[in-house]
Amino acid sequence: MSVLQNKCAMNIQQRLSDLREVMERERLDAFIFPSTDPHNSEYVPERWKGREWISGFNGSAGTAVVTKTSAALWTDSRYFLAAAAQLDGTEFQLMKLKMPGTPSIADWLGKELRECNGAEVGLDGMVNAVEDVEALISDLRRQGGITVRTNFDPLEWIWQDRPNIPDDKVTIQPLAYAGETVGAKITRIRKALRSLHADGMLVSALDDVAWILNLRGTDVHCNPVFVAYLLISSQEVTLFCNPEKLTPEVSDYLKNEGVKTARYDAIKQGLADYFEYNMLLDPEETSYTLYKQVHTQEIVRHRSPVPALKAVKNETEIRGMKNAMLKDGIAMVKFLKWLKPAVEVGGQTEMSVGRKLTALRAEQPLFRDISFDTIAGYGAHGAIVHYEATPETDAVVEPRGFLLLDSGAQYQDGTTDITRTIALGDLTEEEKHIYTLVLKGHIQLELCKFPHGASGTQLDVLARQAMWREGLNYLHGTGHGVGAYLNVHEGPHQIRMEYVPAPLVAGMTVTDEPGVYLSERFGVRIENTLLITPYKETEFGKFLQFESLTLCPIDTTPIIREELLQEEIDWLNAYHERVFNELALYLDDEEKEWLREHTKSI
Repeated sequence: MSVLQNKCAMNIQQRLSDLREVMERERLDAFIFPSTDPHNSEYVPERWKGREWISGFNGSAGTAVVTKTSAALWTDSRYFLAAAAQLDGTEFQLMKLKMPGTPSIADWLGKELRECNGAEVGLDGMVNAVEDVEALISDLRRQGGITVRTNFDPLEWIWQDRPNIPDDKVTIQPLAYAGETVGAKITRIRKALRSLHADGMLVSALDDVAWILNLRGTDVHCNPVFVAYLLISSQEVTLFCNPEKLTPEVSDYLKNEGVKTARYDAIKQGLADYFEYNMLLDPEETSYTLYKQVHTQEIVRHRSPVPALKAVKNETEIRGMKNAMLKDGIAMVKFLKWLKPAVEVGGQTEMSVGRKLTALRAEQPLFRDISFDTIAGYGAHGAIVHYEATPETDAVVEPRGFLLLDSGAQYQDGTTDITRTIALGDLTEEEKHIYTLVLKGHIQLELCKFPHGASGTQLDVLARQAMWREGLNYLHGTGHGVGAYLNVHEGPHQIRMEYVPAPLVAGMTVTDEPGVYLSERFGVRIENTLLITPYKETEFGKFLQFESLTLCPIDTTPIIREELLQEEIDWLNAYHERVFNELALYLDDEEKEWLREHTKSI
């Protein structure tokens, strides 16, 4: 263990000791720390990174549980290797979700607390969704009658330098990029609510609030959102947001749009004062504490209609996404042309290549930020699905093997997400074979034609079938929605093995990113962002297809051509022809010649 790791482990131990003192005082036998904030966000402001603070694990998904004598952390396959390294030297035991032998949180607590008479488990009801808390209460009741307390946050006592709620200014997303007025969006939402027999709703998800109001912020790293709630009734719309975040321009804009404002911490009172007969609350999105504040005659428990509306991009958003992908493709070509010669000269590391790519993107018009922390995994690090290099792990990139590069950008007209696995020199036959299998899966999904309303689960096998035949698989999803200058991960639709019923419809964006990861050896992933478009209409209904929005060459040097079907070869050649034709106009002569060479037919 390094000196830094040892220091981190000591800090974690002190935090656990402080936590246990508070638990003893409050007569709690365990406490649960999720990864979320009061808005059930995937990525959260610094203030709500309690799970990371108490455990030292900084992945985007995970749950830490601490008893008076033990500690454990649950996370998914994307983070198994990273979590093991970050938890090393601490009390925390790594629990690998969906792996044989891994107990649920309730089962583990039942075992750990079996000697406690009348055990009570704590969690902060503000940062845990209704559905999750209710399920935990039910599961723990079956573990010998363990009870749950939801009205206490120990971090208020032990996190001495806890960050405040961000007060960065909110900005207006012009109609030239949003493509639909606030009033039109509210009208569509109210129509959707009427179809669900609901008079109004609480919007908790930060990207939903930003989309509805055509506003953006900088409260969450890489995600252009701001901390707020939106309460919609049949007659009124109220934004609950700290006033220091609203410039005079934004305040006037909201007033003109008919949107009232109140302080962020007035949301409980706002719910108590809500006057309609009923309210829709999404149990997967709404915090347990806020849910308990609502005293209408009826609560309509239903998925929020907003994500499905937001997921279908309008013509302006589609045009903006295409412009963003064009700019991103120009930056990627400049980067790829630079990469191999720079690696051959020497001195390049995972972090330095990431900085280079960000710098090239920043040269493009309307660049605002990266859309997530760049994953630049060289060699064995490519097998860590969500690897993020640190000064301690930053590997020198050498002219051999693979570099897996997963990255994206936030432009004001669109969000990008792309992965390329790049051969930097000599490869083994195994590396070439795995690369070809992943490419086959990527292409087969892109070739798919499917009925309107099919779910992503029904298509997922296309990306996996070639690797399944050889006993290979990956445990992450194959595809997720992408926002229009919003979060890089957007629902409700996904493409994955697990059942996700949300239908796929024209106008949605979705990624295509199969991969194979061989631990401590290498990883391969290839990702484009796609747009769902109409294909044809027959007597059997409407059919849809995918259009690649991403414009960037796919490395052909690792391909074993004989392992590709002719339709896969034809797709790749056609894609590369399109990449060249669309990007060449924006490149200098050397860059254009490089692109011509790297998009030639195979």
